[in-house]
Amino acid sequence: MSATIFVHEFRARLKSVIIWSASLTALVIFLFSIYPSFSEEAALIQQMMSRFPPALLEAFGMNKLDLSSLLGFFGFLFVFVQLCLAIQAGNYGFGLVSIEESELTADFLLSKPVSRTQALASKLLAALSSLLLTELVIWADTYITIGLFGGGREYSASTLILILVSMTILQLFFLSVGLVISLLVRRVRNVTPYSLGLGFGTYVLAAFSGILGEAKLEYITPFKHLDPSYIIKNGAYDTPLALINGAVTLIALGVSYWRYIRRDIPAVS
Repeated sequence: MSATIFVHEFRARLKSVIIWSASLTALVIFLFSIYPSFSEEAALIQQMMSRFPPALLEAFGMNKLDLSSLLGFFGFLFVFVQLCLAIQAGNYGFGLVSIEESELTADFLLSKPVSRTQALASKLLAALSSLLLTELVIWADTYITIGLFGGGREYSASTLILILVSMTILQLFFLSVGLVISLLVRRVRNVTPYSLGLGFGTYVLAAFSGILGEAKLEYITPFKHLDPSYIIKNGAYDTPLALINGAVTLIALGVSYWRYIRRDIPAVS
């Protein structure tokens, strides 16, 4: 690993990390501030939700969660946090090597006394550190928000930890998949459409898998691999789907290294 590349990459994403962390902190606080009203009017809320179309409830997993319980409500809002985290990780993955190639500075990097393997490892570690920093902020924000709006209600601490740990697994998936796609296509000129497409595309697949009852779709969308409603109900991950998630991440990383080592790097003419 190259410390110079790591520091440069980490600093380059620091502003982005601050923006994502602040935005997600505000999102969690805003959504969870509604919880006291839900818990006090649980019967009325359930009656109101019974009038919603079943497809809508299934799409957002609302029919599998008790929104009057602390973890049930947190699981509902956590789906939106997952989507934001997926876009952030996908953004970093798609831009990890493509930005330098589109700006024609990749040849300058590779002219330094570091191997391609070291360069990619340094970039990956910097991106992962940036994602972990965002996750740590969300961890702190979650416990503070629960303390402020939870009303002292009891909840399973171990289940909450499993939900929060799933952020790392989810972001690793999107980081690695975004990276491998960027290395398989000819050139990524703008990472935003790719990261939004990957994030929203897999989220829509997760929604349709619930609406249609199509179990096969669950195998290809990470939002079902780490479904908060399943974690809350069972106090554990869905092992087969979690293993699929891990396998895809490892394969994507392996292919990324293989592709990057053999990739023709555009240079300034």
